[in-house]
Amino acid sequence: MILTEEASARRREIEEKLKQEEETLSFIRESLEKSDQLTRNMVSILSSFESRLMKLENSIIPVHKQTENLQRLQENVEKTLFCLDHIISYYHVAKDTEKIIKEGPTGRLEEYLGCMAKIQKAVEYFQDNNPDSPELNRVKLLFERGKESLESEFRSLMTRNSKPVTPILILDLITLDDDLKTQEDVCLEHLPESVLQDIVRISGWLVEYGRNHDFMNVYYQIRSSQLDRSIKGLKEHFRKNSSSSGIPYSPAVQNKRKDTPTKKPIKRPGTIRKAQNLLKQYSQQCLDGKKGASNLIPIEGRDDMLDMEIDVYIHCVSAFIKLAQSEYQLLTEIIPEHHQKKTFDSLIQESLDNLMIEGDNIVSAARKAIMRHDYSAVLTIFPILRHLKQTKPEFDQVLQGTAASTKNKLPSLITSMETTGAKALEHFADNIKNNPDKEYNMPKDGTVHELTSNAILFLQQLLDFQETAGAMLASQETSSSASSYSSEFSRRLLSTYICKVLGNLQLNLLSKSKVYEDPALSAIFLLNNYNYILKSLEKSELIQLVAVTQKTAERSYRELIEQQILTYQCSWLKVTDYISDKNLPVFQPGVKLKDKERQVVKERFKGFNDGLEELCKIQKAWAIPDTEQRDNIRHAQKTIVEETYATFLNRCLFVCLGRILTGGQGLEGCSFLILSPKPSLVSLALKRTREPDCCVYEVIMLPSTLTKHRACGFYRSIWHTRLCIT
Repeated sequence: MILTEEASARRREIEEKLKQEEETLSFIRESLEKSDQLTRNMVSILSSFESRLMKLENSIIPVHKQTENLQRLQENVEKTLFCLDHIISYYHVAKDTEKIIKEGPTGRLEEYLGCMAKIQKAVEYFQDNNPDSPELNRVKLLFERGKESLESEFRSLMTRNSKPVTPILILDLITLDDDLKTQEDVCLEHLPESVLQDIVRISGWLVEYGRNHDFMNVYYQIRSSQLDRSIKGLKEHFRKNSSSSGIPYSPAVQNKRKDTPTKKPIKRPGTIRKAQNLLKQYSQQCLDGKKGASNLIPIEGRDDMLDMEIDVYIHCVSAFIKLAQSEYQLLTEIIPEHHQKKTFDSLIQESLDNLMIEGDNIVSAARKAIMRHDYSAVLTIFPILRHLKQTKPEFDQVLQGTAASTKNKLPSLITSMETTGAKALEHFADNIKNNPDKEYNMPKDGTVHELTSNAILFLQQLLDFQETAGAMLASQETSSSASSYSSEFSRRLLSTYICKVLGNLQLNLLSKSKVYEDPALSAIFLLNNYNYILKSLEKSELIQLVAVTQKTAERSYRELIEQQILTYQCSWLKVTDYISDKNLPVFQPGVKLKDKERQVVKERFKGFNDGLEELCKIQKAWAIPDTEQRDNIRHAQKTIVEETYATFLNRCLFVCLGRILTGGQGLEGCSFLILSPKPSLVSLALKRTREPDCCVYEVIMLPSTLTKHRACGFYRSIWHTRLCIT
């Protein structure tokens, strides 16, 4: 039973599912039929739409093509009309722009350049499309006229607005560059900014469209003239202020310089005027062969002018560098790059040539002066040459890119100055050695010879220009060391040169000393000169410079001085020989002298006194200017005479030959009388006594032939001549 019920249930379930499946199948069949019906309907609709669309296309496409053709025709007409208008405008360019072109670009440069652009395009159109058109000639003429107006405007703007730089501004520029590098820069405005912009626009147009470079010639001619006028104005400024002391800097710079640390100023040529005057005077004396200074030509005023000219030249060189640098900066804004170097070269030629000509004139004048044995001229070259060599790096930088001939001008001038200076130095050394002046100019008192003072003064001037003088001498050397060790080599050359001059001077002094008949005066002459040389070397840096090549120079001069002192002391032997033990009889204490022995003693004392008087007459005019040296020599000679006299006096202590000092007094407490109104050497051993009517200085032991009255009168006359007593 149970199985039957399950089978029945199973059967019923299957039947229900079958029924559902049949219903689903029936629904699908109905849907397929509907879909087929819809498909058939859609196909019918699409077929109808396609048919209609084909009909529409067949009717619209021809219309569209016609419209497109019409639009193309319209565009072509418009373009044609535009081209016609554009072409027609070329025919009206001359008429439209002629008035503006005739009036010129002054005050309306941009509008004028716009008109020139229109004319340029018209010229190009007619040249390409209708070269035979009369309009072409018309616009060409108008274009040329406009270009000429632009060139004229360029010249006018440059001429009206280019002005020389004022001297004060130039001096400010030089001074601030040298001394106040930490301060603000001095700006040179050669042209107003608005004018500069117009000039730049005109220049650019002329280069691009004008195809004419004549304006560059106009530019360099005008600027070259202003550069030259600026430098000439500086010269005139110096001439007007030549009476004032120092360089006439502007007040602004003067005020800044008071509180601003500056470098050591360049030694102005005026500081060597003393050396120049002395050397010139001495040269004139040698050439004229006359005594005294009354015949010398006054040269102080001439030297003032020379100093001013040297100052002017040195500052003009510095001014040229600064102005040229400024000109190049201005030029780079106006002139095309590929024309800048050539234009700048032409611009600076006139001013640079003038500087070189002035330098050559200085060299030529120095050569002529040196031929006249006026060696002071070389001192003129030193400051200029030093300044040229100091500024040469700036010169080279400024002239970079210019022609080789332009670059070589300054080196040629420097070489010429070095050659002239070196020859002058050599000639000076030779002249010191071979100077013919022997008699008429010799100092009567044996003091320092003028040749010595001039030579030392000349050498001292070289200290201020050691590098320059050394370079002069080195320029004449061809050895490899001259180029390998330029600084050290130049210093050694200068040291060698100074030693040569001193050696030649010593030889000349020895020759001159032979003019004196008295060997003692000759010794005093050499002593004074050697001492002057030594003191001068020690006071200056010359001794250090000499020591570079001659280590024992100082010791050598001291030995020479000692030799001359010994030679001078020999002149006293003819006095001290009278009171020496030579050929003197032997005196026995307490034994009365014989008449012959008494006569010998009298003659000895008489000879001693006469010798003193003779030395007084001869040597009272001699002098040793060096106080210390004079006192040392006097003290040494006094000691010698005192000791000799004391020894002799002790021998004759108990011999009464008139007025004698009492036992053992000797020369102690006695004074030495200088018988010359100037520092002299001769001293007499005297004892001061009191007479009723005068103060008498009498010789300690008078000869019997010289009475007391005569002695008083003799020394009274000496007293009344106001001679110096020490």
